[in-house]
Amino acid sequence: MFFSKDDAPVQLLEGSESAEKHRLYLGKFSYSPTASSMALSAPELVITFYDIALAPPVIENAASPNPWKSRYALNFKKIPYKTNWILLPDISTVRTSFNVPASRTFADGSPYHTLPMLSDPATGKVIGDSFEIAVYLQRQHPSSGGDLFPEQDLSFTYGEGPVLFAPIAESKVEKSIEAYVKFNTSVDAAFTAHVPLMVHGLPFDPATAEQSKTEFSRRAGIPWEDLSVKGEQRGEMLKSYEQALSGLAELYRRDITGPFLLGNRPSYADFIVGGWLRMSQVTLPKEEWEALTSWHDGIFGQLHQALEAYAQMD
Repeated sequence: MFFSKDDAPVQLLEGSESAEKHRLYLGKFSYSPTASSMALSAPELVITFYDIALAPPVIENAASPNPWKSRYALNFKKIPYKTNWILLPDISTVRTSFNVPASRTFADGSPYHTLPMLSDPATGKVIGDSFEIAVYLQRQHPSSGGDLFPEQDLSFTYGEGPVLFAPIAESKVEKSIEAYVKFNTSVDAAFTAHVPLMVHGLPFDPATAEQSKTEFSRRAGIPWEDLSVKGEQRGEMLKSYEQALSGLAELYRRDITGPFLLGNRPSYADFIVGGWLRMSQVTLPKEEWEALTSWHDGIFGQLHQALEAYAQMD
C-alpha cells in the first residue's frame, strides 16, 4: 500500500522492492510552494496536486506538459498546494482509487488515464483534467492572483502531423472560455506531432524505466524503439517543429510590450504553450533546446524565461 501525507490509502502496482521503496518515498514527498508567502489558516484543507514523477530529483526532471499547465495556473492564482508525485505505471491505479474517470479514451474505447489531478478537501472535489483544473481554480478563487481567462483573440489552428496519443478532451465551458478550449486543442496537436523528438530524452526513474517505456509505448501505439528520430529524419522534424510554431509566433507578435500573448499580462493560454516548452527543455538535447529558444526572434525563449515567475516547486 502507498500512503499520501493525508494517510489516504492508494493501492499501487506490484514491482521490484527498490521500485516499491521509491514509490513510498515519492508519495510522501509533498510541499506547498507558496506557503512561505501565504498564511494558511487551515493547513489540512490545502489542495493536493498529482504530478507525474520521472527520475529523481523529481523537481528538476518534471517534464509532463499538462501538469505544468496546472502548476503554472496554481502559482499564478497564488493558491497553496502540495504535490504528490506518481510514477507513470501507477497513474491508472491512483485515478481509479479516487473514482476519477479518464478524460480521454484509446481508439478501442478503453480509458486513457493520465495526470494532472487535483483534490480539494475544502469542496470535496477531485478534478482530473488540466483544462478543467484551470476552470475550477478561476471559479473557486476569482479574486486570487490574476484572471486565467481574459478575453483575447486566440486564432491558431494546427491540423497537420500524425496523431500519436489519444486527443485531449474538449471541455464543455461557458462561451467566454471556448476560445481557450480550441487553442488548447490546437497547441497540443502542434507539439504532440513533434513529441518523437523528445521521447528518448524523457528521464524515467531507473527503478521503473522499463515499465514506463512499455506504458508510454502503449499510449502512443508505437513500439519504444520506433519512437526514436535520428539523422536526416530528425533534422527534417526539427524544421517541421519550427514551422509548426510560426502561427503561434505571429500571435505573440501582436503585443510586443511583454513576453505574453497580452504583453505583460499572462493568461492560461501562455501556460498551455509553456507546459510544452517545459517538456522541450527537459527532453531535447541542449543544442536543440537552445535553437528552439532562438526560433522566431526568440519569442518562445522569452516566454519560457518569463514563466519562471510561476514555476515554483518548493
